[in-house]
Amino acid sequence: MSTTTTMTIRLESELKAKLDSLASVTRRSKSFLAAEAVAGYVEREMAIVEGIEQGFADIQAGRLVSHDRAMEEIYQAIKRIETGEQE
Repeated sequence: MSTTTTMTIRLESELKAKLDSLASVTRRSKSFLAAEAVAGYVEREMAIVEGIEQGFADIQAGRLVSHDRAMEEIYQAIKRIETGEQE
């Protein structure tokens, strides 16, 4: 069973009006829509933070590729796509 908590936020009146409208059209509560929006935002931001932390771990472990090598691989991939070559 999931537990919930209450949180108060401030919204610009224009955004609140849009939320009101969306809630009406979708027949969902404003609270439901706001919780879904916050959940999606938090998941995306956490994925970004985890990616950054993994990048730092890669740097610490010496798992690096030079800029020139990375660009060479990108250009090769673009060329394969443009010419229809298979890897």
